[in-house]
This record gives sequence, C-alpha cells and structure tokens, in this order.
Amino acid sequence: MRDDHYLPIPLLFQKTIINLYGEKGQVWLENLPSIIDHLSHRHHLQNLTVVNNLSYNLVLKGWQDKTPIVLKIGLDKKALHQEAAALKAFAGNGAISLLTAEDGLLILEQAIPGTSLKSFFPQNDRDAIEIACTTMQKLYQAKVGDKNFPHISDWLRLLYTYNADGDNQFLQAHQQRASRLTDKLLSSIQQTMLLHGDLHHDNILNYQGKWLAIDPKGVAGEPAYEIAAFIRNPIPQLYAHPNFEKFIKERILLFSQLLEIPPQRIQEWCYVQSILCWIWSLQDKGNPAPYQQFANFCAQLIRVSS
Repeated sequence: MRDDHYLPIPLLFQKTIINLYGEKGQVWLENLPSIIDHLSHRHHLQNLTVVNNLSYNLVLKGWQDKTPIVLKIGLDKKALHQEAAALKAFAGNGAISLLTAEDGLLILEQAIPGTSLKSFFPQNDRDAIEIACTTMQKLYQAKVGDKNFPHISDWLRLLYTYNADGDNQFLQAHQQRASRLTDKLLSSIQQTMLLHGDLHHDNILNYQGKWLAIDPKGVAGEPAYEIAAFIRNPIPQLYAHPNFEKFIKERILLFSQLLEIPPQRIQEWCYVQSILCWIWSLQDKGNPAPYQQFANFCAQLIRVSS
C-alpha cells in the first residue's frame, strides 16, 4: 500500500485484511486513499482520522459539515448491511444513531467523549455490568420484525461442521461437548429478541453522559446468549489479571441477579460461545489462546454446577 501521510492505515489492520481477503484485500488497501477521497467529497466529510482498535472494517472519525460523525467502510458489505438494519431497529434506544447507509459504507453519529466501559476495568467492574444490563434492556425493546435477521442457531452451526486439524483433539472434544449443549440450549429458548451480538466493553461508549452501544451484529436470540461476550472481555487485560477466575464468577452471578437469568444458563452459553470464538479465531488466523483459556474455565464451572 502506498504511503499516505494524511491517513496512515495501521499495519496490523492491513495484515488482517490481507489474511481475510487475499489479493482482493490488497487491491482494496491500495485503493483506500482514492476511495476515502471520493467519499469525503460525496458526503461532505472533513478532518477524517483513523480510530484505534480496528478489526475488520476501516473506521474513521471526522465531521460532516458541522456534525461529528464516524465513517465505516469495509469489504464485508453483508455485515455492514446487517449492522445498518440492527441500528435502524434499535432506533437510537440504547444504540448510536445511523445517519447514512450505502453499499459497503455507514455514516454514524459519533459518541463524544466516546469513553468505553473498558476504562472501568478492573476497579469498577460492578458499575460496568450495571451499565451493560441497562443498555441491554433498552436494546431489547426493538422488534425482530420481518425476521430478516439471522438467528444464533445460524452462527452455532459452525460447531457441528468445522473440521479441526487432526492433531487438535482438544478442540474436537470441546466441539462435541459444545454441540450437545447447544442442542439443549436452543431447544429451551423461551423468548427471542433482537440481540446486539457482540456487546463487550469496547462496544458501549459514553455519549454526553449516556451509554450507547456501537457495532451491532444484529442477530435473533435470547439475552443469556448476549451476556457471554461481556463476561469474557476485555481481551487481553482480563486474562492477564491474577483474579481472572474471580471476575468471571462474580460477573455471572451479578448478570444473573440483574437480568433474572439462571446462572447455569449463562455459564453454558459462555462455554458454547468460547468454542465458537475459538473456531472463528482459527479461521481468521488470529490468536485463539484467550478463548481456549476461557473455555477451559467455563468447562470447570459447568462441571461444578451440574
């Protein structure tokens, strides 16, 4: 990718895009300066800067005329379309507002000051959980609507179909157990809601004294499923903490109390999700170690509680 003094693109993000998309990703990265220039002129955007902690989309902060905005562009147009649909359904109730949605492009309201719940860890973990629960309860007022949203069962199908390497018998054993548990959990869901789908600390931001969710995946399921993403984060800080296990146990109990969900169901979804994230990480050529560590501990919790 050519040097661009105006918008330097982090090398780690470039590597992620190339790992995921190969030559298509390389071409997209090379064309980014002209893409951003075109979008800036078309949508009257100024003073764009790249945000920290990029994942699979390029996210920039800036201004649209006199309005502070966030511009998100990426190659996974389907995921961006799904995010736009979720934000429209949430309608600003517990989530950031969507200003513009086009093919492969979102322009969003910018949260100011934009401090995330990650800043609460580890000293104010209880406060962070209470805020997360309040945010969830606001989001769950949205309607699943015409059922164009995927169901968590669509995501979890990977547990049954993924073929681990022959020497990774440890993951294979976890897959078998998680698959059986998934069958039980899916068959006993009592209430389906539109979930955020990835509601961890970095996806809940302070916006002028309110806490709003960003980056929703938009998936139908039950609230107990949603909780697991928050419990296993922030990565890697949680996993390096000497009280790692204590944090997880206390979080499960507090979420159970605040949302009136049996702790065992939360534990089981935590375990199932850890295996799913482990597989996703392998597919994306990422680091599966945190998910493996979380899976091992959740497996112990399930044995103790069963």
